[in-house]
Amino acid sequence: MLTLHFFFWLLNIHLLMSNLTHPKCFWRTKQNKNKHGDMVTGCGFYLFAVQRPVDKVYFRNNHILKTQIPTRNYQFALPLSFAVEEINRNLYLLPNVSLVFSLFTDNYNKQTFQNSIYNSAKKHRLHLNYICNDKPKCFVMITGPMLAPSMSLAQFLEFSKYPQLTYGPFHPILNDRVQFPNLYQMAPKDTALALAMVSLMLHFNWNWVGLAISDDDQGLHFLSDLRGESEVQRVCLAFVIMIPVNMELYMSRAEVYNNQIETSSTNVVIIYGDIGSTLAVCFRMWVSQGMQRIWVTTSQWDVTTSKRDFTVDSFHGTLAFAHHHAEISGLKNYVQILNPSKYTDLFLAGLGWMYFSCEASTSNCKTLVNCSSNASLEWLMLQSFDMAFSDDAYDIYNAVYAVAHALHEMLLQQVENQPINTVRALDSDCSQLYPFLKNMHFINPVGDIINMNQKEKLQAEYGIYHICNFPHGVGLKVKIGEFKPYFPHGQQLHLYEDMIAWTTGTRQMPSAVCSVGCSPGFRKFQQEGMAACCFDCIPCPANEISNETDMDQCIKCPEDQYANAEQNHCLYKDVTFLAFDDPLGMTLSCMALCLSAFTILVLGVFVKHQDTPIVRANNLTLSYILLISLIFCFLCSLFFIGHPNSVTCILQQITYGVSFTVAVSTVLAKTITVVLAFKVNTPGRRMKWLLVSGAPTYIIPICITIQIILCAIWLGASPPSVDIDAYSEHDHIIIVCNKGSVTAFYSVLGYLGSLALGSFTVAFLARNLPDTFNEAKFLTFSMLLFCSVWVTFLPVYHSTKGKVMVAVEVFSILASSAGLLGCIFVPKCYIILLRPERNSLQKLREKTFSRTHIS
Repeated sequence: MLTLHFFFWLLNIHLLMSNLTHPKCFWRTKQNKNKHGDMVTGCGFYLFAVQRPVDKVYFRNNHILKTQIPTRNYQFALPLSFAVEEINRNLYLLPNVSLVFSLFTDNYNKQTFQNSIYNSAKKHRLHLNYICNDKPKCFVMITGPMLAPSMSLAQFLEFSKYPQLTYGPFHPILNDRVQFPNLYQMAPKDTALALAMVSLMLHFNWNWVGLAISDDDQGLHFLSDLRGESEVQRVCLAFVIMIPVNMELYMSRAEVYNNQIETSSTNVVIIYGDIGSTLAVCFRMWVSQGMQRIWVTTSQWDVTTSKRDFTVDSFHGTLAFAHHHAEISGLKNYVQILNPSKYTDLFLAGLGWMYFSCEASTSNCKTLVNCSSNASLEWLMLQSFDMAFSDDAYDIYNAVYAVAHALHEMLLQQVENQPINTVRALDSDCSQLYPFLKNMHFINPVGDIINMNQKEKLQAEYGIYHICNFPHGVGLKVKIGEFKPYFPHGQQLHLYEDMIAWTTGTRQMPSAVCSVGCSPGFRKFQQEGMAACCFDCIPCPANEISNETDMDQCIKCPEDQYANAEQNHCLYKDVTFLAFDDPLGMTLSCMALCLSAFTILVLGVFVKHQDTPIVRANNLTLSYILLISLIFCFLCSLFFIGHPNSVTCILQQITYGVSFTVAVSTVLAKTITVVLAFKVNTPGRRMKWLLVSGAPTYIIPICITIQIILCAIWLGASPPSVDIDAYSEHDHIIIVCNKGSVTAFYSVLGYLGSLALGSFTVAFLARNLPDTFNEAKFLTFSMLLFCSVWVTFLPVYHSTKGKVMVAVEVFSILASSAGLLGCIFVPKCYIILLRPERNSLQKLREKTFSRTHIS
């Protein structure tokens, strides 16, 4: 059932592939019987030139197909053969000169290299560059992709003065011109590889990744680059596994390395090292064991396994970074015309059986028979191989052209210097080729600029591929993006979201984080001793927000804004004050107007009945002054309501202070008048002149003058002003009047309090004086209420903020003023309006007589 399901899935994918833009997708198949995956073995070549034409059939049928090389090495031999044949056909590059090559198989070394050169030289009868000791004078060696074989041959090639060009990844150690003066690396530098990988991590929100590298200079150099980029971009390494080069040492620790990956919480592991190192064995083992990880690596780690458990809608697989370059034009056609029936390789025979209905010969299982008449590798090359785009093929292709251009320049110079003896142009050692090779600049047929100067090599651009492994050794390689280091920061990485969704079946990427990101409204709290990517999430403090995920610090809202309930956004505060249309402001303003109107009504009653005894008692003038001052006391409270400004802030305090000073000083004058009246009526007292002269009325201007002086000092020192209170209420900005000088404010309030206390004391002492229409009791109650209101006002005023504080002050003004009005004038109005019979001289005499009789 699984096989049938896979067959239909494979057919569906093939139909979809036909609609995709090439070269984004490539089919891949397992190329050997290694249970852990494909083993890149590497291949070495040496080039030499002959001054005669070479038959094309030699390269195709005899030299490549009939050479018993490992299956994986076809990807190295075919591009080299193609490049050599293409150059030999070129009429303008090396005219009358042909390039010839031979190749090494696995485990090539110094001895096999020497033997191969000797045999090939004899085979091709190389008389032009063949010297007396039966060794050719100049060969150019092309080695790769693994580091160890290239380094092992480097010393011998240096001793023999043979140039060496390497394909495969760029190795900083091979760039040492002192140790390897004749070695040239074709691959560009991977200085931007760490940045490219970290950029990919950031795109998928992966900040918790593992790293497995070879324990050598190459691995340590990459580790240094990766840590530098990770620290800047806040990507943490969950673990760093350094695989030793020694196989025995690795085997003794293999279980530890496996457990380190299996027990780690990360789903992403970066693999970096030489493909021929112990790390390669380790990596193939991890993949074959079915570890569900996303392996991020480079193009040479293109491993196909025989895994049988697979999920189409899963992103698990390998993300490979390959050097970005154009297609080698013509390479596909070059391979397509090869006849699969001539293949002698068992792997290619298997491909022929799989795709072209070929059968294996009964006499020789490695020979294909009964193939379709139109059988070719066209479909196979389009769908299975990406050789025309591979890094190694591209480097080999450029290496051959570099040698051809250098040799061409050398021949031109020799022709110019020796125009007659052109036959001897190839009869020279390699020392004459070095100056041309190391400074060679040329444009290859693909259109890319190739620079052989090792010091001027530029950073590489990368193509990003997603590699999936399926049952039966079949895999799929899909290009999902590019990375261009020369683009501005933030625009270097470009991913094809449609290709990602197509190859994985989902747009939901696996998670690779140490701690779940802090949502807006929270900030990260770093635990001591933990990695930067491991943290707790705590809510933002009051009036602070975090509007992004994973914020280190919360942002304090401006003064005119406040944090919402989720603390992820600042909202503008509503500007508020004790307005007239506010319910509280409306209530207080109505009370002030009503009490003012009532006071005016009382004043009218007193004016109308000014000749009655009860009105004339206790000084009519003082009663008028008190009533008028109470009207102003009620009305001054309106300055506290409405939008504050500089004028109203000054007026509310000055009018309040002066009006209440007039009212309280008038009460004090009335109280003293009562006392003097009693003293004048007592026999033997000589104080009648004080009462007759109106001395108590002078108390009012004296008290007012003192209060005005205090207010003037207040205004001169620090006057009241408009103040914006942005902190009393969470979501409001309250506009209030600042008192300015607090000392001056309490001085004015204290002066009023002292007048009120004095009035209360005098009135309390005179409350029981037996005088007609004695106001002492009413004055005592009024001042008691007045003092009670303002004593209560102080703690309440200091315990409130904003407009409530203003409302408390307004209420205190109204309550204290209403207390004076009610206690002093309401009883008299009651007698005047409701009990007029008591407001007569007859009643006064009867009341006085009864009191005297009782006494």
